[in-house]
Amino acid sequence: MPFIIDGHNLIGALPDIQLSDPDDEEQLILRLQSFSARTGKSITVYFDRGVPGGENPIRKGKLTAHFVSQTRTADDAIMAHVRRLAKRAANWTVVSSDHAVLNFAARHGAHVQTCPEFAALLALAPAESSDEDSRDVNLTPEEIQSWESLFAQDRAHKK
Repeated sequence: MPFIIDGHNLIGALPDIQLSDPDDEEQLILRLQSFSARTGKSITVYFDRGVPGGENPIRKGKLTAHFVSQTRTADDAIMAHVRRLAKRAANWTVVSSDHAVLNFAARHGAHVQTCPEFAALLALAPAESSDEDSRDVNLTPEEIQSWESLFAQDRAHKK
């Protein structure tokens, strides 16, 4: 079952990434990309405060990261995504710490999970995968350059 995730809410639930880190989104995206590669799950993550002039959305394997523009919130974008899914929402899990988002998603048939619950799932994922199921996540030089460029722009924007 694919996931729709409120990125900044999830960062707030992780013990080793802080919202004050200049590369917090990058750290989360890399962790989610690894989780997606290990589990085969598709993930769409939304972040507030879009990257000016940056690529949006970013697609890497089964991970899609959206940086929502200054005029919207990630919560709004997640609810719009669930609304667009219509009956297919029942096939998705929405991850957030915002009760309004979770209630909206549940009313539209999606499964819901709090960020602390998903953070626990992230922590368990490596131990659950067997050697034959685990996949090494190797980025191409172009993907590395793309990520470095994106997050350099994001760090400059946050200053």
